[in-house]
Amino acid sequence: MIYIIDNILNYIIYLFISYFGFQLSPRKNRVFQGASILTVLIAGAFNACSDTNSPFVYIVWSVLSISLFFEGRLFWLTVLSAAFMYFTGIMDTFSVMLIQVILIGGGIADNTITWWMEPAYLLSFLVYLLVYFRLLRKNEVYLCEIGMKYKLLILIQGSIFQMFYNFVFVFFNENSAMYGWDAYITFFVSIAGAIYSLFLTLSLAIKNILSDRQNRELEALMLMQRQQYDYQLQQSVKLRCFKHDLANHIGALRELINQKRAEDAKAYIDRIWQMQEDFDLKLRTGDSFLDVIVNYYLYLAEKEHIEFTVSGRLTEKIPLEMVDITSLMGNVLQNAVEAARKAAVPEIRVELVTGRRENFIAVSNSVCEEADIKRNLLISSKKDGENHGFGMKNIAAAVRKYHGEYYMDSTAENGKRIFKISISIPRGNEV
Repeated sequence: MIYIIDNILNYIIYLFISYFGFQLSPRKNRVFQGASILTVLIAGAFNACSDTNSPFVYIVWSVLSISLFFEGRLFWLTVLSAAFMYFTGIMDTFSVMLIQVILIGGGIADNTITWWMEPAYLLSFLVYLLVYFRLLRKNEVYLCEIGMKYKLLILIQGSIFQMFYNFVFVFFNENSAMYGWDAYITFFVSIAGAIYSLFLTLSLAIKNILSDRQNRELEALMLMQRQQYDYQLQQSVKLRCFKHDLANHIGALRELINQKRAEDAKAYIDRIWQMQEDFDLKLRTGDSFLDVIVNYYLYLAEKEHIEFTVSGRLTEKIPLEMVDITSLMGNVLQNAVEAARKAAVPEIRVELVTGRRENFIAVSNSVCEEADIKRNLLISSKKDGENHGFGMKNIAAAVRKYHGEYYMDSTAENGKRIFKISISIPRGNEV
């Protein structure tokens, strides 16, 4: 029975790291998940019958169970599960050494699974929980984002520590009578230091990711602001050209009126009116800066033949700084344009409402396929997911900064797939 429990505890650790650390998605087919669990139980039963913890059986069930349970390329899942098995083995070794030295008073050469293995797995799992809550979840960075050089470094670093402690452990066990409690304390502190060094390596990798992410976010923000500036510059040039020719237009109209050519004068006025519409803001939201952003994306939508409509109007300026409103609405509308252009019926709708305490903004766009939403974050479908996922994180960060809320939903409307993001920002006197 102890072998089956051993396999189950290892299995739970693998599932935890795969799902929360590497953000792998479980298979939707329950048959594969059932086969994964059955593999673990059969391997445990085999070990119990043969009364040995066969390394070969351990490798087979570890790799097979992960490959059956999660979606992904078979080669990638195989490599990943092998790395899990290796690294968790290192952590389990540290835990077993601590328990044997502190609770038992020395090493035990027998490799048979005994009672102290379960507390060792619990101790290892607490380390993984600490990594998840203190590093990964806190910084919204996951193991799948960490560069390969850091992953290899952690594995190599762990290997060096394990070889060193195996040697020290054997020496300490064979000569335990020579040492007092100071040796036990030294051994405990040294293993804690080894684990802490792994934390430092992981922290360095995360800081590097956060730095790169911040740089990409800044570049994206500067690009959006540059594009909006170029658009405004084009409008300004058109306006100056129109003003430059305004005296000539008035002179032409005066001549047409003097000649009593009323119909020609009316047609000329219509042409002039149409010209000024090219540089006038077509959409008014109630917020002057939001007007610039919305009209810019209207301009992009028209170039892509996307139907772009705005309903409602804000009764006051949104209490957001210029940089934040650019990041928030720029990312929302940019995502909407990129998704809508791929849809069979491309369209974008913006809804604006000023409530008693909050300003509400909802942006809906047609999509070619149902959006993948996870933990209220849109998962990028682009191949370069690491470089594009930060758009939604910028949206979330801007909303949180002003104590607002946002909600995303993917539905079907009149036979069309629609993605909608709804944002509420407290009014100025409520922030």
